[in-house]
Amino acid sequence: MTLPLPSPSRLRDALPRTTTPVVRRLAVASLVSQIAIVVTGGAVRLTASGLGCPEWPRCTADSIVTTPEMGFHGVVEFGNRLLTFVLVIIAVAMIVAVLGMRRDRKDLFRLSVALFLGIPAQAVIGGITVWTDLNPWVVGLHFIVSMVLVALATVLVNRARLTTEQYREQRAPAAPPLLRRLLVAATVLTSIAVLLGVVVTGSGPHAGDHGAARNGLDALLVTRLHALPVYLLVATVALAVVVAYRSGVHAKLRKALMMLAVVVLVQGAIGYTQHFLHLPVVLVALHMLGASLLMAAAVHAQYTGTTAKPLPGTADARVPQAIA
Repeated sequence: MTLPLPSPSRLRDALPRTTTPVVRRLAVASLVSQIAIVVTGGAVRLTASGLGCPEWPRCTADSIVTTPEMGFHGVVEFGNRLLTFVLVIIAVAMIVAVLGMRRDRKDLFRLSVALFLGIPAQAVIGGITVWTDLNPWVVGLHFIVSMVLVALATVLVNRARLTTEQYREQRAPAAPPLLRRLLVAATVLTSIAVLLGVVVTGSGPHAGDHGAARNGLDALLVTRLHALPVYLLVATVALAVVVAYRSGVHAKLRKALMMLAVVVLVQGAIGYTQHFLHLPVVLVALHMLGASLLMAAAVHAQYTGTTAKPLPGTADARVPQAIA
């Protein structure tokens, strides 16, 4: 006896027409998985397992999976590759979850598709990384694309909080003009700090393999250049917090700003400590995690303060305009 397959129209009718708890959980899973693969990618580099699988897309010329001969490094590198399939599952589930609302919520659909397309793009860059024997500039590009995907996933989490009805409403931004400019500046400075951090990493000792090349730049000089936007970021976030509390913005924005401030301070402290302790592996790994959290916190704060879409729980909030 064969069971009748559901018709395409019935499947479409079963898809959500507005954001649901499942959609919101998938959005959060998208963000968490993007950060997780940054951490596991860092583990590959910090354990010198970057060439644990010396071929791509296969692990070796004869095997798609790691072999006992590859040892610990093969397990670490292949484990990182396997996590890509988890990202694919989450990305596909996210696209399916918003498929029924793709006309009314083009923002969610486009963000979901962008995150999905980022996965094969990262896979190709990862392959080039292996083929070029861990060229530091290619490794850096790998990390930069991850930061872009973390930023997109952060926007997706915020957008998934809005129902279709809330999304259609047009409201004034949640912050006064000066604070909005400070939030944009914080995101720009975060991006510059991350970019220069990639250059610093390419000049340092953790190449991902004992025979991998470095970028040849003066490590102390690029470290000092990296510190400059960090100083500016600390000052910008501190000023933003003061302006936020003086102008009486709503609690969600204050919370987002305090979260950003904490991440900035912790990330800065880890950065200084790892530099003076000559880059111990554990602190470098925490610094890579911190870079992901910093990007997410900066984008979240900017979205919360500058979006023209309403935020749940702030429908009746008045926008203060005293500080311009």
